[in-house]
Amino acid sequence: MNATRHMASAVIVAAGRGVRMCSPVAKQFLALGDIPVLARTLQVFAAHPRIADICLVVPDADFAFCRQSVLPLVQTQKPVKLTAGGAKRQDSVQCGLNSLDRPEKIVVIHDGVRPFVTAELISGCIDKAAETGACIAGIPAAETLKQVGAGNMIVQTVSRDGIWLAQTPQAFDFGLIQRAFEKAGADGFLGTDDASLVERMGVSVAIIEGSRSNIKITTPADLEMAARLLQNQSTSEADHEQ
Repeated sequence: MNATRHMASAVIVAAGRGVRMCSPVAKQFLALGDIPVLARTLQVFAAHPRIADICLVVPDADFAFCRQSVLPLVQTQKPVKLTAGGAKRQDSVQCGLNSLDRPEKIVVIHDGVRPFVTAELISGCIDKAAETGACIAGIPAAETLKQVGAGNMIVQTVSRDGIWLAQTPQAFDFGLIQRAFEKAGADGFLGTDDASLVERMGVSVAIIEGSRSNIKITTPADLEMAARLLQNQSTSEADHEQ
């Protein structure tokens, strides 16, 4: 199946305001190095040879800023469409799906504040989704899990065998993810990620190993970690060039 090299459409979600960042600037527009976090994320998808088009979901009030200060940093001939987000992330993803003009068979959904996604991870999700219908990135749980009850008292230690932490990208057959969102909306179901909407339909979702560097930037501590990751990445690339 991989030999067919499926193309995909991408929905990049960056419609949140980032309350936990405690910043007047939305987290997706904060500088990481010398450019906004969102621009770094978009650069990876824009450069990917199997991403045919991109729908960028942001608050409509931020369209002008994106056109002036984000999109010019992304060198691409691919169509990049701005779409207004909704009240919640799930609403925003659905807005993005609905606004794709001529979607590919596979659609990749990704958080705009995960700038360290790699081309290899995107390709892996596309390939597995083309094979199975749905695939997400994730990492196996590495720390001890505790179930906590009233008064912050530990109820039990939960086995981490078979427990993974979900990430994005998450890739799906376009028709499947559309049906999943429509059913969730009709049922009033709010999921914590896109895959959960597919799972509740009884459809199995594959998972491939992502990266612990593929962090989601939501707090000041995350931004500090991202700056260190970027520095390490730059140092590694400089050493490789020598």
